[in-house]
Amino acid sequence: QVQLVESGGGLVQAGGSLRLSCAASGRTFSSYGMGWFRQAPGKEREFVAAINWSGDRTYYVDSVKGRFTISRDNAKTTVYLQMNSLKPEDTAVYYCAQSKTTGYGPSSWYYDYWGQGTQVTVSS
Repeated sequence: QVQLVESGGGLVQAGGSLRLSCAASGRTFSSYGMGWFRQAPGKEREFVAAINWSGDRTYYVDSVKGRFTISRDNAKTTVYLQMNSLKPEDTAVYYCAQSKTTGYGPSSWYYDYWGQGTQVTVSS
């Protein structure tokens, strides 16, 4: 049974930083791509970033490029999202997801397991 557990969310002022973590268990972590999504109140879930199985390929939504960095540690079976220069519009529940394959994509269709989410609130 796959489990994804996010942590690291919280309240931060605009311009600040947070690092989200997602600890995975249940299947061979290094065999799957990983992604981060977010959902703000009243909005649809949105793709944020993704990384392939080995960590040498990443992909970001335009709105976070240059501010967010996705990375992974296969030995620790954990994926991270370093978020810098946070803006109030980054406020959302952030979810990590595990891909169905070694790759990744910007659609939730690519992912078959999801975490429970962690709240990120950026105050102005």
